[in-house]
Amino acid sequence: MRLRHVKHARATISENPQYVISDPIAYKGHWHELFQDNHPIELEIGSGKGKFIYECAKKNPHVNFIGIEKFDSVLIRALEKLLDDPLPNLKLIRVDAENLMDIFAKGEIEKIYLNFSDPWPKKRTAKRRLTSEQFLNRYVEVLENPGTIQLKTDNFGLYQFSMMEFNRHPLYQIEDIRLDLYRHLPTDNIQTEFEQKFVENGNQIFYMKVRFIGSGK
Repeated sequence: MRLRHVKHARATISENPQYVISDPIAYKGHWHELFQDNHPIELEIGSGKGKFIYECAKKNPHVNFIGIEKFDSVLIRALEKLLDDPLPNLKLIRVDAENLMDIFAKGEIEKIYLNFSDPWPKKRTAKRRLTSEQFLNRYVEVLENPGTIQLKTDNFGLYQFSMMEFNRHPLYQIEDIRLDLYRHLPTDNIQTEFEQKFVENGNQIFYMKVRFIGSGK
C-alpha cells in the first residue's frame, strides 16, 4: 500500500516529544517513571491513525497506553488527536516492531493489541507477519507473566496462520476465538479506522485472545 506524504509530519512529530517519545530506548525498564505511576501498560503495534489507542486511553484512565507506528505520515494523525485533546496516559513511538526488545524490559507490558496487521500474504514474507514465531518470541521478552495478546483481522489467511503459530508455541495459550466478532460483540469493543470501514462494507471480523503463560505450560 502506497502511503501519501504528509507535509511537515516529521517536523510536527519532532516538535512534540511529550507525546511522541524521541528516544524510547532510554526508557527501557523505566516507562512507569515516564508515566509517573504504576498503572499497567498496554501496547498497540501498528497504531495507524490512532483511533483505537486514543479511545482506549480516554476510556481507561487507570491504564497507560503506548502506540507504535513506523510511518510518519500515519503517526501524525494519532499525534493530532493528542494535540487536540491531550491525555496523560498515552504515548506514541515511531519505531519498527522488530525493535521491541530494545525499548521494553522483561515484563514491562501487560497487554499487546494486534489490530488489522499487514497479512504479508506471500510465503516468502511470512516472517514479517506480527504473529510469526519470530515476533511471538519478541513478545515473550516484553510481556509480563501472565500477559495477553488480542488480535483482530479481516484476513482469514492471517487468522489461520496466527492460530497455528500460537498453538505451536509452548508459552502461549489461546483463550478465546471468534470467527465473527460482530455476532456476539463485546460491549467494550473499540473500533479502529480500518475496522469501521470493514464492518460498514460487511466484512467478517476475526478475533482471538491469547494468554502468555511463561514457563508454566
